[in-house]
Amino acid sequence: MLRLLPISHVSQLTGLHWHTLKTLDKRRLQAEVGTFDSTGVRRLVMDEFALHKGHRYATVIMDAERTRVLWVGHGNSREAVRPFFELLGKHCQQIEAVAMDMNTAFDLEVKKHCPQAEVVYDLFHVVARYGRDVIDRIRVDQANLLREDKPARKAVKQSRWLLLRNRNNLKDGQAVQLQELLAANQPLATVYVLKDALKDVWFAPSVREGWRRWRTWLRHARDSGLAPLQRFARNLRKYARGILASANFHMHTSVLEGVNNRIKVIKRMAYGFRDSEYFFLKIKAAFPGKAR
Repeated sequence: MLRLLPISHVSQLTGLHWHTLKTLDKRRLQAEVGTFDSTGVRRLVMDEFALHKGHRYATVIMDAERTRVLWVGHGNSREAVRPFFELLGKHCQQIEAVAMDMNTAFDLEVKKHCPQAEVVYDLFHVVARYGRDVIDRIRVDQANLLREDKPARKAVKQSRWLLLRNRNNLKDGQAVQLQELLAANQPLATVYVLKDALKDVWFAPSVREGWRRWRTWLRHARDSGLAPLQRFARNLRKYARGILASANFHMHTSVLEGVNNRIKVIKRMAYGFRDSEYFFLKIKAAFPGKAR
C-alpha cells in the first residue's frame, strides 16, 4: 500500500504508527533502489529542482536512454554534484553526452570527470531565458512607447502569453490576435520570428547545417537594432558548442518533466520532508527505468 498511498492513509487503515510505517518503507526502498548502479549508462540528463519555494535546491541526474533516476542530491553547485561523478568512477569514461541547462557548475564538473563527453544545452531552458530577457524586455519597451495610444498599449502589455506560446498551441482567435499584433509592431515581430529561428538551430540535421543556421541567427540578431536581443545573442555565443551538439545528440531535459511533476506529487503526499534520504529514495523508486 505504501507504494501507492501516503503514510498517513496507510496508518489510518492499518492502525500502525506513522513512524513505524515510514521506517518499514524506507528499508524497502533502500533494498530496492538504494544501491548505485551505472551499468550501461552512456547519456545523462541533469537538472535542478526546488526543495522549498524560492530557496534550497537539489539536483536530479537521469540515465537519458532508460529514463531511470540514477542519483538525487542536495544543492546545484559543482561540489554538490561531485559525489555523483565519484560514484560513477571509471564509468565516467563511458559517458558520451550530458544534457543540461546553461549551468556553468554542471558544465565544469562534467568536463572535469568526463572530458570526452559532449555537453548538450537544453532547448527549453534557452527559449525560456529568451522569453524573459528578450521578448519581455521588448514588450515592456514597446508598451512604454505607446502611452498616448491606450488601446495599442493595452494590447502589447497583455500579449506576453501570445508571444511566448508555440503557434501550434494557439486557438484560432488567439492566432488572429497574434498576427494582428505582429503586423502592427515590427520589433515584436522581429523577436517573435527569431525565437522560432533559434529553435530551428536545435533541430538541424547535421552540425554543418546547425552552424549555418546559428550564424544566420546571430547575424539577424546583431542587425536587428534591438539592444536586449543583441545583448542576449552576445551572451549566447559562448554556449554555441553545447547548442550545436544537439545535431549529434538529440537530447534535452524534457525527459525530466515527468520526474519534476512526480516530485511535486511526492511533496504533496508529504513523504518526509524532514528526511531527505527518504524523499530522494521515493524519487528514485518512481523512475526505476525501462528495460534495455
